[in-house]
Amino acid sequence: MGNAALVLLARRWSILLVSGMSLEETLNALVEQVDDDSAREVLVGVRAEIQAGHPLSSGLERFADVFPEIYIAMVKAGEKTGDLGTVLERLADYLEARYEARRRLVQALAYPLLVSIVAVAIVIGLMVYVVPTVVAVFAHGKQALPWLTRGLIAVSSLIRHYGWILLAAAVVVPLVWQRAMQYRNARFRLHAALLELPLLGNLLRSSDSAKFSATLAILLGSNVPLLEALTAARRTLRNLRISEAVGRAVERIREGAPIARSLGTEKVFPPMMIHLIASGESSGALAAMLRRAAEQQQKELDHFTALGVAVFEPALIVAMGLLVILIVFAILMPIMEINQLVI
Repeated sequence: MGNAALVLLARRWSILLVSGMSLEETLNALVEQVDDDSAREVLVGVRAEIQAGHPLSSGLERFADVFPEIYIAMVKAGEKTGDLGTVLERLADYLEARYEARRRLVQALAYPLLVSIVAVAIVIGLMVYVVPTVVAVFAHGKQALPWLTRGLIAVSSLIRHYGWILLAAAVVVPLVWQRAMQYRNARFRLHAALLELPLLGNLLRSSDSAKFSATLAILLGSNVPLLEALTAARRTLRNLRISEAVGRAVERIREGAPIARSLGTEKVFPPMMIHLIASGESSGALAAMLRRAAEQQQKELDHFTALGVAVFEPALIVAMGLLVILIVFAILMPIMEINQLVI
């Protein structure tokens, strides 16, 4: 079940529960409403747990690979407070906001990625088909070719004769990389190194900070216990360096240390976020301050994304233009020299 399906399910579920239907009735309606066979099978399994006398959270835990931890944690909170419909409505709002943020990010990166693929294809086409035909006239002559033309011929020959090696490397390297990333130490070193990069590091930090603070805000706002909320929010973090830092902070909080000081000691979250958490902790409005921190971090994330795309797109166009000019100039140089000799 994808993210969009989970958002729609939470939204429909909340509407049915708020309308006064019983939990089993809502599941019957959802089973009839859903179109995807796999989603229907999951809902039938959850309904079976309910009919067997288990709480809804137990039914969701049976399909923990489908429902995120925040889904299960908020359902547990709704069961404790007796207001499951309102909690599911908050969950739908939260998941919808995250889905929309992810959609905006993918949409922003789609065009540069497409341009990059087309650009690489054009260059390879020039080097494999166009360049050999044009420079063949000069390659077999007695004229001494300029160094730029010789380099162009060498690159073209390399791609034509050993292109299969490059293609094999393009397939093997990702597989080796994926295998290496299965080791926790390798992932940790990579994630720590990525955080140190100037623009990408800020982008990754803002992304994880926004998810962590938004998740923690909605869980605390739904009366989920602090440590349980922190543990669930930690699992939304993608960067292993940040996740391990939060794990150490949770242990200090478990021992009685303040939240802001415990998180701030690790220096993985932006200072503004730590200050907002400290303010919320002292004023008793931690959930509200976390929501404000999430909004601020999401704005920074959108800013970094827009800035990165704004810089990358013209830089890519300029680089492609320079590369094409270089190829054309390498072809024209021997012709210009011949004309000078004739004159």
